[in-house]
Amino acid sequence: MKKKILRILLLVGTLVSLYFVPWILVWAWILPLPNTVQEQVDEAIGHGFDGMIVYVDEAGKPPAFYSGGWKDRENKIPADPKSLFKIASISKLYVAVSVAKLVKDTQISLDDTLADYFPELVGRIEHAEKITLKLMVQHRSGIPNFTDNPAYWENEQENGKRALDFALDLPASFEPDNGYEYSNTNYLLLRKIIDKVLGYSHEQYITEQILEPLKLNNTYFSLKNVNIDDVMSGYYVGLEQDFKTHENGMLATAEDVGIFLRALNDGSVFQDGEKDIYGSIYEYEHGGLVPGYQSLAEYHEDTDTVVVQFINTTDFNGYEWNLSEIIINRIFKIVERKR
Repeated sequence: MKKKILRILLLVGTLVSLYFVPWILVWAWILPLPNTVQEQVDEAIGHGFDGMIVYVDEAGKPPAFYSGGWKDRENKIPADPKSLFKIASISKLYVAVSVAKLVKDTQISLDDTLADYFPELVGRIEHAEKITLKLMVQHRSGIPNFTDNPAYWENEQENGKRALDFALDLPASFEPDNGYEYSNTNYLLLRKIIDKVLGYSHEQYITEQILEPLKLNNTYFSLKNVNIDDVMSGYYVGLEQDFKTHENGMLATAEDVGIFLRALNDGSVFQDGEKDIYGSIYEYEHGGLVPGYQSLAEYHEDTDTVVVQFINTTDFNGYEWNLSEIIINRIFKIVERKR
């Protein structure tokens, strides 16, 4: 009797939860799997994405490019797989690789604290004297995320120039190494530490140590470095505005991100000893999200496949992000089925 009641309760709970899930997500998940990646891209555009780029690198095969929808919705320019895209937090992988390289080169230590580099932050960032570089890389520092501060979004473009201000003088989310919370402030500070240690910009270091060796000629650090016409437009559900001209950090083609992700996973981006350090501190794939742009860069070891997915549609509720995760998982399934 108890088991029957439990099954009923579980069924009711499932039905209630489905009631609050947008049906587009359920539909996208249960649809029969298409035969090709291009068909999956076309299907995704049918779900409401404005434009989409997919790069697939299967070991032993030439990389494949797919696109659908619009690069520029207003001017009816079709999506171009060679377009530049704002990769947002995927850039954290490049910073984490830089940290591993500098640790191996003994220019920094993972046990160094935030206070060692910025003593002026003691009292302004709680536990600054206990927060190590390793904890910042791993999002285990407890430092508040500046993008979680509502005031930051009142004028995101201007406030981005003083982003750290929006994380200062706030209580820590938790004691260092006593929890996990994704925080953009960690990587803002890591970039500043790299700049201070080197005496020149982290952009120059990443260029010399990562981009140039891998011949990533279509990766940039700012809109100021590119032709704006090469950038894919970005859209937010419910708004007509094109977010293309907003400054949001690094841009790259899907191919450049894919080459980097392959090198990260096979170790070719590293020199002797660096990969072991990296493996102890961070992950081997990532996503990125800023207004108008969402990206996923993933590697599946079982099929030795890299997939980079760019979608130029975002929303407030995160449904578009959930939908993008469903789509990339289906793309991997298509690849697996072919093999």
